[in-house]
Amino acid sequence: MTSEAPLTLAAAIDARWPAWTDRTAIESADGRTASFGALRADALALAGALLDEGLKPGDRIAVVAPKSEGLLTLYVACLMSGLVYAPFNAEYTAAEFAYLLADVDPAAVVIAPALADRAAAVADKVRLIDADSGLAALIARRSATQATRPAPGDLAALLYTSGTTGKPKGAMLTHRNLASNAATLVAHWGITASDVLLHALPIFHAHGLFVAANTSFLAGVRMVFLPRFEAADIVRRMAGATVFMGVPTHYARLLAEPGLGAASASMRLFVSGSAPLPADTWTAFERVTGHEILERYGMTETVMMTSNPLAGARIAGSAGKPLPGIALRVAAPDGTLLPQGETGIVEVSGPNVFAGYWRAADKTAASFRPDGYFVTGDIGRFDEAGYLHLAGRASDLIISGGFNVYPREVEDVLREIEGVADCAVVGLPHADWGEAVAAVVETAPGFALAEAAVIAHARAVLAPFKTPKRVLFQALPRNAMGKIEKSRLRTDLAGLFA
Repeated sequence: MTSEAPLTLAAAIDARWPAWTDRTAIESADGRTASFGALRADALALAGALLDEGLKPGDRIAVVAPKSEGLLTLYVACLMSGLVYAPFNAEYTAAEFAYLLADVDPAAVVIAPALADRAAAVADKVRLIDADSGLAALIARRSATQATRPAPGDLAALLYTSGTTGKPKGAMLTHRNLASNAATLVAHWGITASDVLLHALPIFHAHGLFVAANTSFLAGVRMVFLPRFEAADIVRRMAGATVFMGVPTHYARLLAEPGLGAASASMRLFVSGSAPLPADTWTAFERVTGHEILERYGMTETVMMTSNPLAGARIAGSAGKPLPGIALRVAAPDGTLLPQGETGIVEVSGPNVFAGYWRAADKTAASFRPDGYFVTGDIGRFDEAGYLHLAGRASDLIISGGFNVYPREVEDVLREIEGVADCAVVGLPHADWGEAVAAVVETAPGFALAEAAVIAHARAVLAPFKTPKRVLFQALPRNAMGKIEKSRLRTDLAGLFA
């Protein structure tokens, strides 16, 4: 493999995959395999069929379906044709999708039949494609239609993210963003065609798609493509693998599995991200397996920004140093740069930084400094060795099991309940999930609400990971201006899930 970074992943696929025709690209959970040659042929056939259907480069394809090999083929088809891949968590409710699908304005929605109700709001406006039989039928056409390859600056994917207020917003990732970051990670983590990756992450998320899958595509890695994370299954499969990428929750669960130490002997690299890894988990994992988990730091808008080294000191609780070609700095809220050792807002510049928020020029402008640095909203500091240490979020964002939960969205749902006078949602330390969602409710006079009923209401409207695991009924702490002091709640309730 050439060491020169490709301008796009499509260019890398065209240049490299023909030499890997018989090499296994994907191994399914049941042992079925697909070669790089077969994956490329199917992706080109699918791209041609979608263009035959009237789609054109720049059109968005929304994806509402569980993880599958077919969706991976669709993603490669989009990379090769200029269609824009827009995946969503299949656990979202129809109410959540009503806004998201209207905003992404797709030319087609690829959806699992069991989830058809999620697209009800747009069903009469766009083409719905069955995520299983529909994609298979399009591939089977073997369309010979050729697509013009996308340029580096073209839009490749839309992934939705959000702050603690307002509606979710689409982060526009370009082909340059994805290719440059994948090439950097391949080099920094020493990923080669001899690696075998245990892929147990979702692919609607940047971690599973842009980190795990893209690096595998670029380096010719064999991906053992699993539908979900199951700790016992991961331990069982370690003997035939070399790399595992997971979230902190995964590592906590792996530590509970008997035989982890012996099973991990053949592994080369364990990577953790999407949420801070507790130092005690890092230490316990090293003690049991002899492996130091490699932590890194990224977000939807920037893919990966920092990483602990492959060779060298990995510091528990640190996000590592900026990756090659990426510049990070720490600043005060007004943009004043802060010296090493001081804590402030992390800002980043580099080819990994997204093009802005979809159809939201005002939000885009507010997120960048005049010199082009993106304001991440994360709080951190650099130590004397140049390692970044994250201290939390500038906002009240909750990260539970690696997924983002935005308190305002949950609070709005709880406020729909008769008898809820006011409420606050916070993330509290949890040994398994990293953070768990908790709600504190003030009831209106004359009302008595039950915790189970409040949780049931939320569960009917929100995805499971957003639903509060506990609801407490008490007065909310407020400052002199009447604003709820969430920091006090987090302190007072820190041991709730202990």
